[in-house]
Amino acid sequence: MTTLPWLDQDHLWFPPAEQALDDPDGLLALGGDLSTERLILAYRSGIFPWYSDDQPILWWSPDPRCVLFPEEIHVSRSLRRTLNRGYFTITSDRAFPRVIRLCANTRAEGTWITQDMIDSYSQLHKQGVAHSIEAWNPRGELVGGMYGLAIGRCFFGESMFSLETDASKVLMVHLANQLRIWGYQIMDCQVESGHLLRMGARSIQRSEFLSILRTCVDSSPDHSHWDLQWQWPGPEV
Repeated sequence: MTTLPWLDQDHLWFPPAEQALDDPDGLLALGGDLSTERLILAYRSGIFPWYSDDQPILWWSPDPRCVLFPEEIHVSRSLRRTLNRGYFTITSDRAFPRVIRLCANTRAEGTWITQDMIDSYSQLHKQGVAHSIEAWNPRGELVGGMYGLAIGRCFFGESMFSLETDASKVLMVHLANQLRIWGYQIMDCQVESGHLLRMGARSIQRSEFLSILRTCVDSSPDHSHWDLQWQWPGPEV
C-alpha cells in the first residue's frame, strides 16, 4: 500500500507531481494549508487542492491533464449565433466575491469550494493573482462566471457557473481570445468534461503539461492590467 506524504504547515514543499497515484488518479499529498504562498507553489508545480469539508486538504496532479490552448477555442454554429446577438456583456474582476460564491452554491452535485478555499482564493484575488470573469445579461444580472489564477503565461481555471444558456461558453470565448492576445500559452482545465471538450479543450500527458509550466510560469505576459477588452468581431466573421 502506497503511503502519501503528509504536508507540514511549517514547511512549504510538495513532492514532485510525477509521484501522484494512478488510483485515485492524480492524488499526490495530504495536509498542509491553503496559504497563498502554498497555493501559488502548487499551481506553478502542476498541483491543485480538491477536497470536501470532512476531509484533510487533498492535493492532486492528474494524468492526463485537460487543457485548452487559447488558439484552439471552438465556436459552434449555435454559439456563433449567440455571440452575434451580443446578448451578454463580459467583464473581468468586477464581482470576484459573487462569482466564487455562485461557483460554490450553484452546483447540483455539491461543491469542493469550502469556506477556507473561498477565503484563500479571495486573498489571492486581492494580491492580483486570482481573477474572475463575469457574464451579465441585458438587465445587468450576473448570469455566468469563472475564476482562476494567472501565473506567468498560464491561466489556471478553477470553477465556473452558468445561470443562462451559453453564458459560460460566451465568457470562455472572450477569455481564450484575450489570453491569446496577451501571449498566454495555456489554460488549465484540470479534468475533462463534455462542456470543456466541446469548447476545444483536450487532454495531454502530465509530462507535457509540466514541461509547458516550466517554460511559461516565469514568463511575463503582454499586458500590465487584467482587463478583458477583446470583443466578438460580429456576424461577418
